[in-house]
Amino acid sequence: MFGKLFLLVKDNANAVLRSAAIEAKDKDAVINDASSSIIDVLRAHVDGGKIKELINYFQFSGMFDNPLITRAINSFANKLNNFYNVEPKQAHQLSSELIAPVMQELIRQSKEDNNNNEFSLRLLLSNLSDNVKDMGSLLNQLRIA
Repeated sequence: MFGKLFLLVKDNANAVLRSAAIEAKDKDAVINDASSSIIDVLRAHVDGGKIKELINYFQFSGMFDNPLITRAINSFANKLNNFYNVEPKQAHQLSSELIAPVMQELIRQSKEDNNNNEFSLRLLLSNLSDNVKDMGSLLNQLRIA
């Protein structure tokens, strides 16, 4: 799943990769940092017991001003600023241009009815959780609640 997320980020990273603020030698590391920012925010929700909130995010994807997206954007913008010396305003702009579309595509793909879907909500939650192996029954309970 994480490899597929990296590819999803890379496919949407044109603005970041073309930016003069990102040096050529840093482009792959920047893609890794964007992916890890998304994973870290999603994992923090699972680890913090906010699974219901995470499920709602994926079920009601029309909420574009979602705190989850904002946290991922801010996390990546901070990395751009701290590790790649991108000015804060530009870091936030580049982060918004990359993270928001990736998160929206992640939602779209999570809803696909496909047995091989690495971004299905059940597999996504299982991959994010180190403690719970089968999130299917928990997911069903939370959807009902």
